Amino acid sequence: MTIPSSHSAAFWLDLAVKAALVGLLAFGAFSGLQQFEGKAFVWRLATYPIAALVIPVIWALRGRRPGYPYLADVLLTLPFLVDTVGNALDLYDTIEWWDDANHLVNWALLAGAMGAICRPRAGSWTILAFVVGFGAVTAILWEISEYYAFIRNSPELATAYVDTLGDLFLGLTGSFLAGLAFAFAPRRRRV
Repeated sequence: MTIPSSHSAAFWLDLAVKAALVGLLAFGAFSGLQQFEGKAFVWRLATYPIAALVIPVIWALRGRRPGYPYLADVLLTLPFLVDTVGNALDLYDTIEWWDDANHLVNWALLAGAMGAICRPRAGSWTILAFVVGFGAVTAILWEISEYYAFIRNSPELATAYVDTLGDLFLGLTGSFLAGLAFAFAPRRRRV
């Protein structure tokens, strides 16, 4: 595959984000370090790379049209890398607000990926609705997954309801901010 010179920096950034994700996931799943215990790292190793392949697979299935969506691909992969880095550095257990910041920022990134995809094709209000809707649905699915992966059989179960409501609010807020950014940011005029 020939890499167009105008896209080489984006290509390499995309590749670096994906490689860092897979490397840290494998480290977390097999290192035996305490900060990874009870964090469902085998599940993360099985599912996060699939999420990182969503855009490349869809792009390939649609006929590899020119103009690979690097921004959307990086934005979709970054939340999984940020979560993995947070676990690798034990930030979830050492910084009280880390989890909350992740739900806000990671959903802005995740929903921003959808904004990057639909921005060239849709009007502002449609983009806002789609991005916020995507963010809300994925936040709900994430919380359901967290519950089944490690909350239901852990000491965190006692405080899970309040935490889940806060996480959903932060995810929705991040999605809304991303929606505003992609929907109403000035667009370049085509010449």
